[in-house]
Amino acid sequence: MRRAAGRAAERAADAAGVDIRELTDLRDLAEASALIDRVWRPPAGSSLITPEFIRVIEHIGGYVVGVYTGGRMTGTCVGLLAADGLHSHIAGLEGPTRGGGAGHALKLHQRAWSLDRGITRVSWTFDPLIARNAYFNLAKLGAAPAEYLPDFYGAMRDEVNQGEPTDRLLVHWDLTGPRATAACEGRPHRPDLPDAGPRPVVGLDAEPDGTPAAGRLDGPTVLVRVPSDVEAMRVSAPETAREWRHAVRDVLGGLMAEGATVTGFTRDGRYVLERNEGDPR
Repeated sequence: MRRAAGRAAERAADAAGVDIRELTDLRDLAEASALIDRVWRPPAGSSLITPEFIRVIEHIGGYVVGVYTGGRMTGTCVGLLAADGLHSHIAGLEGPTRGGGAGHALKLHQRAWSLDRGITRVSWTFDPLIARNAYFNLAKLGAAPAEYLPDFYGAMRDEVNQGEPTDRLLVHWDLTGPRATAACEGRPHRPDLPDAGPRPVVGLDAEPDGTPAAGRLDGPTVLVRVPSDVEAMRVSAPETAREWRHAVRDVLGGLMAEGATVTGFTRDGRYVLERNEGDPR
């Protein structure tokens, strides 16, 4: 499996036209820190993650890599060793690498790197409102949500997160499991929706004006929609974006807190949850 993971990572990097390598030189670590700041844009004079801290993570065996396009660093990722494997803390891509397959190549490199070190689980967090990230993480990579974390980071001052509650989904990527293995071999994970028996109920949908519409939670399978582009909505309709934040927290977060399992994310922007038998709803 380690060899297959390495070959898959090489193919993905070749397809994206990038080179991914571990960083150890102080100048490279400083460049990675500066790239992260260009992506997230923290207040002037502060850094989201300093070169010195990245140095510590690298020195103790963490995952610190740069993504290079034509010899120039256009992406980076920093992961910390955790009790149950590796926690991928932050990743950033800029310029032509965004949307060109570099993100997928980076995660496949991370998988191969982890397996080479006997690590079989990687975790990370992402904003559950961002549909493209949900599809990437749950379908293209085969990761599985483990916990809904309301306002996990508290108030953040960078331009990407400023003024927004920092709700996150914690996902576990079981690197040797069938779901992740198939996804990394090019077969995205698609949740099973029943063809017979009780049909899925819609726990959260969108009104014609784009605002969230609460639905039913009384079926064994519940669908929870998120906006197609909440990042654009935060600019064009910030109040509506905030409504979606609280609606998703109440419905998706509430179901997960009660023990429901997120089995995947559909191409049209819906989380699929299976409720445990015996749930009073």
